[in-house]
Amino acid sequence: MRSSLSRACGAVATAGFVLLAGGVAAAHVTVDAPGAQQGKYSVVTFRVPTESDTASTTALTVTLPNVRSARTEPMPGWTARVERNDKAEAVAVTWTADPGAPGVGPGQFQRFVVSLGPLPTAETVSFPAKQTYSDGKVVDWNQPVGPDGAEPEYPAPTLTLAAGGDDHSDGHRVDSGAAEQDDDTDDTARWLAGIGLALGLVGISLGLGSMIRRRS
Repeated sequence: MRSSLSRACGAVATAGFVLLAGGVAAAHVTVDAPGAQQGKYSVVTFRVPTESDTASTTALTVTLPNVRSARTEPMPGWTARVERNDKAEAVAVTWTADPGAPGVGPGQFQRFVVSLGPLPTAETVSFPAKQTYSDGKVVDWNQPVGPDGAEPEYPAPTLTLAAGGDDHSDGHRVDSGAAEQDDDTDDTARWLAGIGLALGLVGISLGLGSMIRRRS
């Protein structure tokens, strides 16, 4: 009986440790962009939790992979600024809580959304982030995953990209074959409509001629 009870307590303790570890991992700054492809444009969301028990998150700076375009989503209580290099490429974006705004309080999280691209032609892309708290503390989320796959203490938000198409010009794939097929379909439709109209006119003419003959 005591052996069974000991095993049960051990299992509960192990499960609690796993859940606690999962909770700590989930508290990291993370990035998400469903369907993001190499060389394409995408809407990227950064999930930022506040880990402090006494201070709020008041600013977030994310380093971008030198993209041509970066547009932030309006957020009440926050001001966003996109930093660019000499080539007019977007290299970083910073969100700052407005004066008097509460920021992201203890036990809360906030999503920061930006539309950007084109993304690099690589399997993964990292977005090193800097999280600033109201008490002046700054946390750098910029550590790469170890060679053995182990997660560091402050991992950089990393996104896995799917293979993109052949056209990287504007992030939208252009199918010329489909366009030509649509043109052929439109021409055929116009041709058939013309034939239908001509046959309708002939029918009307025959009907009028028949009526005139009956009356005469």
